[in-house]
Amino acid sequence: MELLKQGLNIDFLGKRNIAIVFSIALLLISLFALISRGLNFGIDFTGGTVVEVGYSEAADLEKIRSVLAEQGYDAKVQYFGSSREVMIRLAPIEGIDQAVLGDTIIESLKAASGGDAVKRRIEFVGPQIGDELRDQGGMAMLWALLGILIYVALRFEFRFSLGAIIALVHDVMITLGFFAITQYQFDLTVLAAFLAVIGYSLNDTIVVFDRIRENFRSMRRVTTEEAINTSVNQTLSRTLMTSITTLIVLITLFLFGGETIHSFAVALIVGVLIGTYSTIFVASTATLLMGVTPEDLIPDEDDEELDNIP
Repeated sequence: MELLKQGLNIDFLGKRNIAIVFSIALLLISLFALISRGLNFGIDFTGGTVVEVGYSEAADLEKIRSVLAEQGYDAKVQYFGSSREVMIRLAPIEGIDQAVLGDTIIESLKAASGGDAVKRRIEFVGPQIGDELRDQGGMAMLWALLGILIYVALRFEFRFSLGAIIALVHDVMITLGFFAITQYQFDLTVLAAFLAVIGYSLNDTIVVFDRIRENFRSMRRVTTEEAINTSVNQTLSRTLMTSITTLIVLITLFLFGGETIHSFAVALIVGVLIGTYSTIFVASTATLLMGVTPEDLIPDEDDEELDNIP
């Protein structure tokens, strides 16, 4: 085997069977979680009313739930950022003007707390708009994957594009499974994070594919597995440094960015971690399993020139 003159020489593809089993296990867990638990869709997709209320002291969630239950509201009540901030979510209620529902809830909580409850924010999304946003968001993700398929097929070779799509679907499914397991709220900001994850993962994969193409043309006496392995090793430092610096920013955003973008930061953190793993193991393994060989990327003119060499 032709060794790298410098740098690492880790046999990543030699561990591909372990990676395949690990990825399949994660995908099955994610699929089971999505079927059994589903996603905790936010108001953007389900429709309804969100009310944020502030208190001067720690709020009693059970008391708030009982006050709302007495008013006939089936609401989800949780802390939002701190024990003095409360978020209340209600599904659309027939026969009630949703535009005034939030103010009605605020008045009820003020009466129950002696005027301590302060309105922070009230949002309302109709169920029809929520359905449209969910459908359009799903279509946006599908169109993104289709565009990536065409782009990689034109830039490299069709089997490379299939390998890239396999890696991207792998990343998205596992991240979705994480949200199904943890029941983090899935809203439009999280959907935007998923599209960002697709772009981030593809960027890393394209870098590796570029190096594979270069090595296919320059390393004529090695097998396909050796050329791909060498390419992954040569781009490993770039992959890890990009991921680490991105994660530092995302973790800071998660810790100090506030509750509003909490789920957004979580989606990106999980996506970057899974995307880094898939760049090293999944994309390269998928390309190898697709049967790509150096001959697929060597232009005919090069072959003719080689044949004329004495």
